[in-house]
Amino acid sequence: MSDVMIRVPAEVRDQLAAVAEARGTSLRALMQDIAAQTLTPEQIKERADRTRAVLAERFGHEVSEEESAEMRRKMREATAAHRAALAEAEPSP
Repeated sequence: MSDVMIRVPAEVRDQLAAVAEARGTSLRALMQDIAAQTLTPEQIKERADRTRAVLAERFGHEVSEEESAEMRRKMREATAAHRAALAEAEPSP
């Protein structure tokens, strides 16, 4: 695998380096983890479609559009709450 250089502001690099250090890993490994865990909208849709198929096949439950919309809303709320909690936990400069 060949390496490439990604240019980011120094503050972003420093933050990523601090996160990597706190996790006991390298900046390279952190970026690989982020890339592996971050899904594109198409990948998210594919995963949702597979999940719907499993629910229908194994449990006989067809997920309605209303249920899907409600789950998306709850996930957005949970994500926002998590980010707010992280922001509150960060020390002030």
